[in-house]
Amino acid sequence: MGFTGFPAAALDFYDDLEMDNSKTFWTERKHVYEESVRAPMVALLAELEPEFGTAKVFRPYRDVRFARDKTPYKTHQGAFIDLAPATGWYVEVAAPGVRVAAGFYEASSERLARVRTAIDDSRRGKQLEALLAELTAAGWSVGGDRLKTTPRGYAADHPRIELLRHKSLTVTKSYGFEPVIHTAELAAEIRADWKSTQPLLTWLTDNS
Repeated sequence: MGFTGFPAAALDFYDDLEMDNSKTFWTERKHVYEESVRAPMVALLAELEPEFGTAKVFRPYRDVRFARDKTPYKTHQGAFIDLAPATGWYVEVAAPGVRVAAGFYEASSERLARVRTAIDDSRRGKQLEALLAELTAAGWSVGGDRLKTTPRGYAADHPRIELLRHKSLTVTKSYGFEPVIHTAELAAEIRADWKSTQPLLTWLTDNS
């Protein structure tokens, strides 16, 4: 079946899971997850695959081996399409609705050094600033892990010091509870939004 949107039951499922993150709840409601969360996500990604590539649909189970929080299940369903190591497009459904993202979520020290060298460069750094400004104006939010201090080798008054502090760099856009998330039109919305982030992803892959 083609993608017809995420039903309200998907959001309700995660709303309830946040209140009762237990194996008992999961076992009793697993059919809701399969029918209302996973199946629509797979259908959505199948529709987007010809243009963006094959996605990885993340498992619903948390890795609690080294976590203080031992709740067993993720309170969202995410999927990721990679263009380069840890770089690509993301989509998620959860209790607050649907959101999308793009960028890189982690980098080796060598790769991060190359990104910072590009940010430091006047031409390439200003290009990145312009790309992020355009996306921000279109409703995206810039995020990612950042150093609280100044990266070694760069001045605290560097004109792009805030970008240099990034250890990861993402842009995120939320559809929230907008009616479109329950319709087939969501696929077209995500397609257009992901395409708008292509210049940013190209910059990141070319400079890392």
